[in-house]
Amino acid sequence: MDADEVRERAGDLPTEPGVYQFLDESGDADTVLYVGKAVDVRDRVRSYADPRSERIARMVERADAIDFAVTDTETQALLLEANLVKRHQPRYNVRLKDDKSYPLVQFTDHAVPRIEVTRDPEEGAAAYGPYTDKGDVEVVVKAIREVYGLRGCSDHKYRNRERPCLDYEMGLCSAPCTGEISEADYAADAEAAKRFFEGETGALADPIEHEMERAAQEQNFERAANLRDRLDVVESFHGGAGAAVAGGDDAATTDVLGVAVEGEDATVARLHAERGQLVERDQHHLDAPDGENPADVLAAFLVQFYAERDLPDRLLLPERHGDEDVAAWLDEAGVEVAVPGAGREATLVDLALKNAHRRSGERDELGALADALGIDRPTRIEGFDVSHAQGKAVVGSDVCFVDGSAEKADYRRKKLDEENDDYANMYRLLRWRADRAVEGRDDRPDPDLLLIDGGEGQLDAAREALADTGWDVPAVALAKDEEVVITDQRTYDWDDDAPQLHVLQRVRDEAHRFAVAYHQTLRDDVETTLDNVEGVGPELRKRLLRRFGSVEGVREASVEDLRDVEGVGEATAETLVSRL
Repeated sequence: MDADEVRERAGDLPTEPGVYQFLDESGDADTVLYVGKAVDVRDRVRSYADPRSERIARMVERADAIDFAVTDTETQALLLEANLVKRHQPRYNVRLKDDKSYPLVQFTDHAVPRIEVTRDPEEGAAAYGPYTDKGDVEVVVKAIREVYGLRGCSDHKYRNRERPCLDYEMGLCSAPCTGEISEADYAADAEAAKRFFEGETGALADPIEHEMERAAQEQNFERAANLRDRLDVVESFHGGAGAAVAGGDDAATTDVLGVAVEGEDATVARLHAERGQLVERDQHHLDAPDGENPADVLAAFLVQFYAERDLPDRLLLPERHGDEDVAAWLDEAGVEVAVPGAGREATLVDLALKNAHRRSGERDELGALADALGIDRPTRIEGFDVSHAQGKAVVGSDVCFVDGSAEKADYRRKKLDEENDDYANMYRLLRWRADRAVEGRDDRPDPDLLLIDGGEGQLDAAREALADTGWDVPAVALAKDEEVVITDQRTYDWDDDAPQLHVLQRVRDEAHRFAVAYHQTLRDDVETTLDNVEGVGPELRKRLLRRFGSVEGVREASVEDLRDVEGVGEATAETLVSRL
């Protein structure tokens, strides 16, 4: 579309407030290239005959149609623009990429509603959130299911069942599918669960506290401790404490924003405070086509992020966003906007800016991994490996990475039965982890992804353990030699510099290191038996263990076999046999 065509098409547009869209109709379906808002649609579109930047010039040249919609007010145009940008993700707009990344809790619109964590609620569902900590959400939903017995299965699994599933046996569902509970009683339980998400903490905290006290009285201290930790999450779910923001008696909510732009990528960091306490920190990534400055990004973020969320009472920004329509919208909503130059508030803005710049300079490895595997962004990954010496001193490692970094407080290790079978050992390790998860004996939230150190055989063993326990978590394997990623459907051979491969390699390598370290600790413990044998020094001990694999192998060796080892004479061999 050239300048003359733009002017000609603009002449047919209204002079009222509204939004306009530049379209590319060359494909099977129209592609929205750009969405804009205007007080006067005709006047604004006419201005594109003389584009203000090379980016806009490229957009106009590619477009071959213009669509529009009028609105009653400028504010309606502002919000409609934000909704259209989020829906169509036009290439030439600044657009918020992770707006749907926040988990919500939904109760589906059925006579027997299902409860689940989702980012895309079903039509008619009662949805609560969004929440910033997916781990806490999963802990709460599991607690809800244990207390109120709400189903988490799909409608397909719910229909035509003849007997209750494993969830019923584990106390996670009251089995309305087979009439173990009436629909009326189930509906009452669902309404009680909803009250918790509506702010009535006691609807869930009180039953957990009673169960915790009963477990303590029965001296079931491990369960009591797990319930205590769960109660902490539940009681802090609707609010929390953090670093003081400003006067502790301040009842206002405050959001502090920082923005960083690097090429066509932008990051906005948000600090959220309530009652003078910092309670949330999050980062959001935006596509920012060349030519957009931080002020443009701020203006786009403000509308797209807050159009479907409650606005805070105050906004602290690093600079003025410069959009009069956005300013009018915030003013109409009663939001106080400030760009602090000094003091505590300026320090908070600096902190938000540091968070934004720190994230903008990093490659989004987890986002790349999610795109490559076709899964939700795996914020929490657990890695597993097994280490042993010919079936002796068999151990398994379970390491945890959150947001791509090691979370060492959540590392676990397991001593396994002694068997020289890598697949059986991996099955036992994953079965141990899965059993603890489904039975509520693991104090950690469920991961978003499991990474198995090994090949197809190890992955099959892990998946068998998951299927046997009903623990529904995606699992992949990373083979050492070829560095290929194996899933249940295909094998990926990514480039060596692929960011999604790097994050999996870090998890795999750490799982291997942790397993080997534990295995070595056990080996060192048993090797002290040889240290006490007269005539056996450190070098001879190493040769014996290399030859026979373990102390048990040395113990089972004959005098003749022992004498075959360099440095072992008749007397030493007989001493070893008698002492071991």
